[in-house]
Amino acid sequence: MSRGAELQHTNMKHSQLTRRQFTRTMLITAGAISVAPAFLRGQNLNQKLNLAVIATGGRGGSNLESVSSENIVALCDVNGKNLAAAAAKYPSARKHTDFRKVFEHAGEFDAVVVSTCEHTHAFATMLALQQWMNAIEAAAKAKVATQMGIQIHATENYRQVVELVQSGIIGPVQEAHVWVSRAWGWQSEADAKRHQDIVWVVERPAESQPVPEGLDWDLWLGPAPARPFHSIYFPGPKWYRWWDFGNGTMSDLGSHWNDLPFWALKLQAPLTVEANGPPPHPEIAPASMSATYEYGARGDLPPVKLTWHQGESKPGLWTSGGIPKWDSGCLFIGSKGMLLADYSKHMLLPEKQFEWFQRPAPTIPRSPGHHQEWLQACKTGQPTSANFEYSGWLTEANHLGNVAYRVGKKLQWDPKLLKATNAPEAAPFIHRTYRKGWEL
Repeated sequence: MSRGAELQHTNMKHSQLTRRQFTRTMLITAGAISVAPAFLRGQNLNQKLNLAVIATGGRGGSNLESVSSENIVALCDVNGKNLAAAAAKYPSARKHTDFRKVFEHAGEFDAVVVSTCEHTHAFATMLALQQWMNAIEAAAKAKVATQMGIQIHATENYRQVVELVQSGIIGPVQEAHVWVSRAWGWQSEADAKRHQDIVWVVERPAESQPVPEGLDWDLWLGPAPARPFHSIYFPGPKWYRWWDFGNGTMSDLGSHWNDLPFWALKLQAPLTVEANGPPPHPEIAPASMSATYEYGARGDLPPVKLTWHQGESKPGLWTSGGIPKWDSGCLFIGSKGMLLADYSKHMLLPEKQFEWFQRPAPTIPRSPGHHQEWLQACKTGQPTSANFEYSGWLTEANHLGNVAYRVGKKLQWDPKLLKATNAPEAAPFIHRTYRKGWEL
């Protein structure tokens, strides 16, 4: 998943978070997040927002650059080198190492961009939510502008694909597949050689290494179980494969690629989730796996089965040559044909059947760009298209694929209770215990 999010606040009394609100919040913040008090400063697009930016290296640096048109008043990073580099560009901004300190000065800024590693996303975001609103599910009532960092959601290609699917040109869709070639996680030496990847170490190192200069390792760990520093975890993307810090390929790319069928097919909570792959490793996510989601009817849309594939796993039509063998893609199978898409292009299949098709008129408003869309929402109250209400369901489903994989059982999912009703053994993977001092 992406590593950035935005949030803006409104002046309001915040209520106690329910367990469900808290858990849903924790689930959705696996990617980058933005939060801000919607139209706090009035409906004036020319008026600049005062922004706090939490995490300033890597994806955080990219997000910082994308919102640099506003006033950057606070910077935070556990890595002193990243913080120093950002501070050189914004010398008047307040500097912090611990993001909890940022919110001691919440009155100085209007919005927050969170781009931390996945295991600390929720904690930084929840501080903003608690500061400015009661919960994700109350975001609309609270008038908070939120945006998860699925940047591809803002593109013209994704909008055209959604319009085509929803126009009915390929007929009702009852099957869809998403596959990605990236294989971040545990894999055999043979698989690694095929992918020309590093053969990852699969056991947690017992020895420690010197902490890099400027890095606050304890703060980097945050809520995760304590362990000595080792370069096997840091810098990114090494941490992605460890369950304690990320959830492998699914947690990184799931929101970007599953976004397309979620949007086009109007998906929310699955009825069941089942996964397949190598025997689960206690420490590390798998390089190759698949997860199949079953969704019920949604209005006049029929039940649909969506399958996620990563690494060596591919759809049968891909393997048999029934569709072009794109490295990564999304396939919608309808009663009248198929639609194949990736980030930048799409095609209707069989091609001859759709040779003379007329593209439907646009029905989805075009985006000014991922970051600009959020900034406009902060200033005017216009909705964002990847807000927490939408992206929360998407991210919850992604993580359930990993939960089903680790449990090794087809899960019956209750979205109201946030519980796999037939698998009590799944509970530890849904509700984590955090390191002392990091409880919320």
